[in-house]
Amino acid sequence: MNAINLKEKFNLFTDQWTPKIITNLDDSHVYLTKIEGDFIWHSHDDQDELFIVIEGRFRMDFRDRSQWVEAGEVLLVTKGVEHRPCAEEECKLLVIEKADTDHTGGEKDDRGKENHDHI
Repeated sequence: MNAINLKEKFNLFTDQWTPKIITNLDDSHVYLTKIEGDFIWHSHDDQDELFIVIEGRFRMDFRDRSQWVEAGEVLLVTKGVEHRPCAEEECKLLVIEKADTDHTGGEKDDRGKENHDHI
């Protein structure tokens, strides 16, 4: 039970769209990721996702609207809702989701990973 310095952890990697686990919370992963550009449309049938913007900003596209999320803001995407995160410039996120969540929602994409690195 030690404090985790987010700035130090973000400095450990440069790749984008590859979540890095920093700790676990019950049956969930807490991870950091850097994003830039557009991800793929996807959903998670049985899992919610919580996005916390640490630095920068991103837009979450939904089929019926878009929502900008700024540094210091939080966005909950509830299970079953199709979404696509997009960032015009690099954005640093802390994300909490169940450990068995496929971050591409089962959609085929080169950025999909079955196992995330712990940092």
